Amino acid sequence: MPQGKLSYVIKRTKTGLGMFAVEPIFKGQRLIEYTGPLISNEELETRRGRYFFGLNSKWSIDGNPRSNMARYINHSCRPNAEAIISSRRIWIWSRTNIKAGEEITYDYGKEYFEDVIKPIGCGCAKCSPALQRAETKRRRPRPKRS
Repeated sequence: MPQGKLSYVIKRTKTGLGMFAVEPIFKGQRLIEYTGPLISNEELETRRGRYFFGLNSKWSIDGNPRSNMARYINHSCRPNAEAIISSRRIWIWSRTNIKAGEEITYDYGKEYFEDVIKPIGCGCAKCSPALQRAETKRRRPRPKRS
């Protein structure tokens, strides 16, 4: 995939909005940076928002600005991408080959899962039987018409 080429699109999902690959993405590719103002974790407690990403015990990134396209990457218990922290930056990398049209996901981590996702129920493909059935139906080859 050439540098600077848009390789994803934001679309509706079962859980809201999500990021989807426009073309195949190979395992081990850097996809996008999770961006936003750097804030102290102390300040984080006074802010409202849903897109905070902890860097360490002192700092987080406030990913609320709409310019942060990585905020649309949803959680999955069986992710195809991962977030890697490098100094005070967060990069999203592909963990597996990602097919065109496939949603890009990463694991939000145990603490977020326990505090936020588990109480309402995980909606990822691994945990949602209805979603698994829908994905299986989509993958089946269509019969050829004579």
